[in-house]
Amino acid sequence: MAPITVDQEISCSLPPQKLFKAFVVDADKLMPKVIPNFFKSFETIEGDGGVGSVTLVTFAEGSDMKPAKHKIVELDEENHVFKYNLIEGGILGEDLESVSYILKFDKGGDGGCVIKIASTCHPKKDDHDHGIKEIIEKGKETNSKVLLRHDPYRRSYYGSVSHRLCIALFTVH
Repeated sequence: MAPITVDQEISCSLPPQKLFKAFVVDADKLMPKVIPNFFKSFETIEGDGGVGSVTLVTFAEGSDMKPAKHKIVELDEENHVFKYNLIEGGILGEDLESVSYILKFDKGGDGGCVIKIASTCHPKKDDHDHGIKEIIEKGKETNSKVLLRHDPYRRSYYGSVSHRLCIALFTVH
């Protein structure tokens, strides 16, 4: 049961410190307000919100996503690195035992950032064609949609969401 690691890079015009704060540090407060059609709530059910804590992420009504429990492995606000494990629910099912994520928000051109995401899927079976490739592709698509729809310089259907995120980001101290 060899793990499968998928790397993804997404560029955004917002600065890394603001994006990290919104998507990681203040996700419990901001994401359900900014993306209510995707996230319903984030609730710390174990710990104080730091390393070792478990967060229950509930998705919006009508979503095909099951509530997910994430365990925080690393939370480095200075270097903008966040590591966590999906330990229950979400995309786990008959194919996946767990998924480990590493998100790194690096400086990009023109004051923006590059979000580097490494997702390591730990399958239950050796047969990787057992639906895991579909899960990986859907995850990459979701990452791009969630992160890129908040870039105020990209014109998209999600313009009002981008506007709400920008207001939230630039009022967070």
